[in-house]
Amino acid sequence: MAESRTLRVDALARVEGEGAMTVRVVGDRVETVHLDIFEPPRFFEGFLRGRSFLEPPDITARICGICPVAYQTSSCNAIEDALGLEVEEGVRDLRRLLYCGEWIQSHALHVHLLHAPDFLGYESAIHMAADHADVVQRGLNLKAVGNDLMEGVGGRAVHPVNVRVGGVYRAPSRADLEAFRDALERALEDAIATVAWVGTFDFPELHQEHPFVALHRPDRYAIEDGRLISSTGLDLAPHEWPEHFEERQVEHSTALHAVMDGEHRYLLGPQARYALNHDQLSDVAREAAYAAGLGRECRNPYQSIVVRAVETVEACHEALAILDRYEPPERPYREAEPREATGHGWSEAPRGLLYHRYDLEADGSIRSCTIVPPTSQNQASVEDDLRRFTEAHLHLPDDELQWRCEQAIRNYDPCISCATHFLNLTIERHG
Repeated sequence: MAESRTLRVDALARVEGEGAMTVRVVGDRVETVHLDIFEPPRFFEGFLRGRSFLEPPDITARICGICPVAYQTSSCNAIEDALGLEVEEGVRDLRRLLYCGEWIQSHALHVHLLHAPDFLGYESAIHMAADHADVVQRGLNLKAVGNDLMEGVGGRAVHPVNVRVGGVYRAPSRADLEAFRDALERALEDAIATVAWVGTFDFPELHQEHPFVALHRPDRYAIEDGRLISSTGLDLAPHEWPEHFEERQVEHSTALHAVMDGEHRYLLGPQARYALNHDQLSDVAREAAYAAGLGRECRNPYQSIVVRAVETVEACHEALAILDRYEPPERPYREAEPREATGHGWSEAPRGLLYHRYDLEADGSIRSCTIVPPTSQNQASVEDDLRRFTEAHLHLPDDELQWRCEQAIRNYDPCISCATHFLNLTIERHG
């Protein structure tokens, strides 16, 4: 009789919610892999119905305390699409600058405090600080710069209050933004040093074949808007999303799984953005990537920590570029007349593409909406990584296999996973 092993994590730590992991192995074959998400649904799409079209930026931001700007931006893009509303160039720069702040703080948190301990053999960032206090402090400094930038542009660092449909409530002056220059220049140096540091880590071998999906713009690294492209040849406007992507319910998760063109899993986030937008990176970010050993794409999910560090360089560099060109808009926002319409919008959250759709009544109330976060789109790829890594490393002792499975999940920095400590893994053997 073939030996059976069940790897079970009853409660995932480092999660912004509640989940578990189960991997059942029979002989040399992985029989089942489940990333079990059992947090009760929060029904944001439901309680937005009947509310004013002006409310989603503030309400949807509460879905996540780490990436609220992503929800605000995607919701504004979708509603402004429905209303045919164009915002001024200065407003677009402010939204991009606010988003840079979110990328800096989110990537710094993940790289230094959540993921690096896996590679260096520490239980947590607190334990790692005993031997690497300077590195942990660098991560905290980077996160603080991102938070300060979000507060300066958005009104506060968590759930910013300055974003509204049609623009922003208040546009800062050039002098207001110039106050961030020195901190951003130091952050850029710290981000470059971080890329060099994580590039020295020992990465387990795993090659992904998942199709890459990300937003793209020919003129800059896509963050706050763009067209959707894929490594399989897709090139879509936001309204074309429903023709190619579908969410499905699975028994082991209260989060829906998304598929592309019927049956295909796909990968969002830093690796996809880096591969599909490599030519739009700044010279400084591209040079840091090459110096750390990356090529034009990264197919090893364990090296995603390097790509996130490269994107931190890009966000710091782009924030400084916006400071150089920023001119306050003549009007911080434009009013819009409500109308019956449907709008689609998206943006690149730190963890990947975030899609919103709103159906509006003639009075501007919301008839229905759809919100598709990156984690639901990446879940199938996470499970596939776990399956293939486990099958290739069944010779590892239980504690080592546990360590690598934990890393395989944290490679994605999933939005159910933004917390602070390790998984507790139990392995049951049968036969």
